[in-house]
Amino acid sequence: MTVKIKPRERDAIKQSLIIGVVPSIGLHHIQVGRKDEVQAIINDFNRVAADSASIRFIIGQYGAGKSFFLNVARMFALEQGLVVAQADITMDRRLSATQGQARAMYSELMKNLATRANPTGGAIQNIIERFITDVEQNVRLNNGSDEDVKREIHQRLHSLKNFVSGYDFATVLSKYFEGFLKSDSNLTDAALRWLRAEYTTKTQANAELGVRTFIDDHNIYDYLKLMAAFTKIAGYKGLIINIDEMSVLSHRLSNKQARDRNYEIILTILNDCMQGNVSNLGFIFAGTDSFLLDHRRGIESYQPLAERLRGNRFAREDLKDFSGPVIRLANLQIEELYVLFQKIRDVFASNDPGQYLISDEAITKFLEHCYQTLGADAYLSPRESVMGFVGFLSVLDQNPEEKWYDLLSGINFDKSLKDTEDMIMDDVEDESGLKNDRLGDDLATLRL
Repeated sequence: MTVKIKPRERDAIKQSLIIGVVPSIGLHHIQVGRKDEVQAIINDFNRVAADSASIRFIIGQYGAGKSFFLNVARMFALEQGLVVAQADITMDRRLSATQGQARAMYSELMKNLATRANPTGGAIQNIIERFITDVEQNVRLNNGSDEDVKREIHQRLHSLKNFVSGYDFATVLSKYFEGFLKSDSNLTDAALRWLRAEYTTKTQANAELGVRTFIDDHNIYDYLKLMAAFTKIAGYKGLIINIDEMSVLSHRLSNKQARDRNYEIILTILNDCMQGNVSNLGFIFAGTDSFLLDHRRGIESYQPLAERLRGNRFAREDLKDFSGPVIRLANLQIEELYVLFQKIRDVFASNDPGQYLISDEAITKFLEHCYQTLGADAYLSPRESVMGFVGFLSVLDQNPEEKWYDLLSGINFDKSLKDTEDMIMDDVEDESGLKNDRLGDDLATLRL
């Protein structure tokens, strides 16, 4: 059965891929490969839902699909009833800092909080109201008063007393309920600001909400654990934290002490997740090979963390092992890139074969064009090829009179397939270890 593509999804995919970024919606229309890696992540989500925890490091070259993989993982997590918070590391958003950057990271995560009903983010208010509405309905059934509702909110959240600021968390939710009853938007907004880490002083938090704590640079991990516990109480299965661009920590943060403090937070999270010290919480960090392996600035420079992330010496490319926290994204095979191009063609045609802009033969020719232009890197880091292919289809879409083979006029289409294969096989082995004659064989297979 053909899956219908919504116009909004179609436009998001086209506009995102042409500039080399990941669309936030419609990912299932262009998902290709990564079956084993995705299954490993789904298994992690099952553990989180079963009151355990998980942590993964998604490692790959630039353009290898790390951000896409994070978004695919996000999609599966939402389908399983988990809450997902996602953010990128930047110089202004980090895991550990003293100038507000860690608080900014937490704030960004809460702003992007997503559920299945709110997949694009901004779900924190809906999560709170779902919880409060459930409490209120149960209390009202027993003819309870407003004060009974407040007491029940604290009672439901009693298990949070073992967390940092668990009592204040319950108080803030009570204040939200109070503001809702009184139609006091200032009070409800204040509660949301506290939950989003937008307060900067205890005085301000106490004056507006009657609590003496607030989320700052030194306790964001404590509050992530608290939020994970709350999502479970609110009726969800747990919380997944997706953090991309980890290489900013290793290669843009010049101060070694600052880098080490961030690595120390990651080490703490890793130990807690692997040793069973937290529940209903999962982390996925995405970074480049250099973030993991650079001995001077990467994780390898911080020995306690490096030792825990070193891979299984018995695993190799044909013997995968996902028991450890690191997942290395394998390079896309040429067959997978071919299928991806077919799926992108489907998106442009809204899954109507009668509206295809190009044939399968044209896709194969485009792959040959990619190889002649980019060499074997076209298949190792597919971002440039995908951007080019989307641009290729966009021109054909907007200029119906244009012929696809004219756009690829740089390729001699009268060349025999044997000539193309000979050209490929004459190249040296590329840096990934894949033989270029294998690529030539794969191109030949696609032509057949």
